Amino acid sequence: MDPSGPPGVPFVRGGILDGSRYGGRGQVDVMVVATSQETAEDPATVRPMRADARRNHARLVAEARAAFAAYGADASLEDVARRAGVGIGTLYRHFPNRHALLGAVFADAVSDLLARARELLDDPQPCTALVTWLRAIITHAGEYRGLSRALMSATRDDASALARCSGPMHEAGSALLARAQSAGAVRPDVSIGDLLQLTNAIALAAEETPEEPELADRLLTLTLRGLKA
Repeated sequence: MDPSGPPGVPFVRGGILDGSRYGGRGQVDVMVVATSQETAEDPATVRPMRADARRNHARLVAEARAAFAAYGADASLEDVARRAGVGIGTLYRHFPNRHALLGAVFADAVSDLLARARELLDDPQPCTALVTWLRAIITHAGEYRGLSRALMSATRDDASALARCSGPMHEAGSALLARAQSAGAVRPDVSIGDLLQLTNAIALAAEETPEEPELADRLLTLTLRGLKA
């Protein structure tokens, strides 16, 4: 049975937030009441947001961006809501889980990376273009501690907001990879999914070893040597 129940019938989503991070106050039980219409994923059924809802949405994303940058992807969502001037229920109505909020925060970076991928399609050196783009991914992932781990876990959940966010990234990366493979610079059996997972793993390793600023570049170089045709 659909846990959301019949259309328009309220249901309760429960959870526990860890408020010990980002200035929180320990674990907080959260019960968020919503309607199935508000949480439906079909864009055709989503009602346009009111002006106040749009303002709340923008404030939540802005505060989440600051929190994730300062305290990592595990920053307290309760404090994000408080700093945005709304209740935790409002946050959950806009973003049903942490990955949804991370996806919204990461959207700007995705736009930048997609634009960069389009530019690099004109690079006369296909392999160099691919490496440049992968380095850009590592740089963006490093802006939010814990994002690389979240991106890696999201690939195992197609319903995740982060997984949906990664779809355009796979398409952009596939085009760059195909050029490198056609040029004979990368083995034909390499997939963009595997390559992005390796890139996220490198970003995670660099995040865990801040005392070695050259680690990411070194690991990426080693990885690409193993991918050469």
